Amino acid sequence: MVFVRMALNTITPDFLDRLRRKLAPDVFREITQNYLEEPRRSLHGRAAVVLAPSKAEEVSLILKEANKARIGVVPYGGGTGLVGAQIYTGETAPLVLSLERMKAIRDVDMRGNVLVAEAGATLHEVHEAAEAVDRLFPLSLASEGSCQIGGNLATNAGGINVLRYGNMRDLCLGLEVVLPSGEIWNGLSRLRKDNTGYDLRHLLIGAEGTLGVITAASLKLFPRPAETATAAFVVPDPAAAIKLLEISRKQAGEAVSAFELIAGTGFTFLKATGIDHKPFFAETPEWSVLMDLGTSAGANAVALMESIFAEAFDAGVVLDGVIAASERQRQDLWTVRESIPEANHRIGAIRSHDISVPIASVPEFIAKTKAKFAADGDYRINCFGHLGDGNLHFNVFPPEGKHRDDYPAGTKEKVQRIVHDMVAEFAGSISAEHGIGRLKSADLQHYGDPAKLAAMRAIKAALDPNGIMNPGAIFGED
Repeated sequence: MVFVRMALNTITPDFLDRLRRKLAPDVFREITQNYLEEPRRSLHGRAAVVLAPSKAEEVSLILKEANKARIGVVPYGGGTGLVGAQIYTGETAPLVLSLERMKAIRDVDMRGNVLVAEAGATLHEVHEAAEAVDRLFPLSLASEGSCQIGGNLATNAGGINVLRYGNMRDLCLGLEVVLPSGEIWNGLSRLRKDNTGYDLRHLLIGAEGTLGVITAASLKLFPRPAETATAAFVVPDPAAAIKLLEISRKQAGEAVSAFELIAGTGFTFLKATGIDHKPFFAETPEWSVLMDLGTSAGANAVALMESIFAEAFDAGVVLDGVIAASERQRQDLWTVRESIPEANHRIGAIRSHDISVPIASVPEFIAKTKAKFAADGDYRINCFGHLGDGNLHFNVFPPEGKHRDDYPAGTKEKVQRIVHDMVAEFAGSISAEHGIGRLKSADLQHYGDPAKLAAMRAIKAALDPNGIMNPGAIFGED
């Protein structure tokens, strides 16, 4: 099935007048640069008007008018997405719909372990609301102060705790969504079990605003771990890191909440860019692992971490290690990991990649892909990420003293094709946690399963026949 999108119309003064008659003046926002750029500044967008509704009913009114007039609508959250889903790059300037005013924490149910938040609430605000009732919302991202729950859901965000708690779709019980027609789906379920046909929740999560606008969500809460332990370990190579993961899960089971692989290149970049950090070790290791344990009351998390270290050291899986002795030391360790993306940004990657491969294949994938680049030319590789769930950030940089702009046209595309071809060879995914957006839409068409793509287009055509929702995201400019 080929989905042919009808041409979208230009926003006219008459269309804006209709909106002004029906919406309060404070819904209209100045078109500032933050609505037109994404963090890596790879794309520069367009907007004819920016609207910031304060409730689902206003979102409904906006989508009804846009659908009737065939006006493109780009949902906008915190603006932290890394694949350009929030930035429109087509010819017809769209309506940008910002969820920034829909920030309420509607309810916190301690007995049911559920928190109901509006889409514009930041991840940090949700963390605070959960902590206030001694609960945990486990999604953890470096951008938590600015990323919003609606965007986290629209991209099915991952982060460092997926190993234990799952992606954003695993943390959501229900949604409130405004469909392209303007209909409001009141699906804010708090149920763990609801087997009544198609699960629209999972259809909307990860859809990147192409099927509707998420306006609120019911989120799962968890007991806060009574005991925690954080450690950094030097490992000989990625294969040893996987053996360390096996030892850790054998001893600690589901208490292993985060397991991050860090390459020595990351430390080199932190030092080179002057980012304040406390290195794990006196000498920079080629490979290291940063891991978290969280246990229930009565379990000694630090003693458990020490036991893991002892077994791994005796097996030659770990060469050295440091276990945080205080919360401050724990924060220092995680600051290093969370600062690596900023160091990468300052160095300037030729191309960054968010990919996943089966965990057992990670060592071979890294070795073979590095070899491909060594044979192709002079590059630096910073490969790091969430080893516990097979998600790697395989980023390619110029050598020291050279800038990415020094490379000929087409180098970015060549680099990306090398990485993504290797991902396909290992039966992996070209997008592990960032989504497709606009930056990866062509790659999705190239590597995606034809039957899946046909089904996705059929769903898009059924729910959004006028093609108004986030035009160009995921499917490209059809």
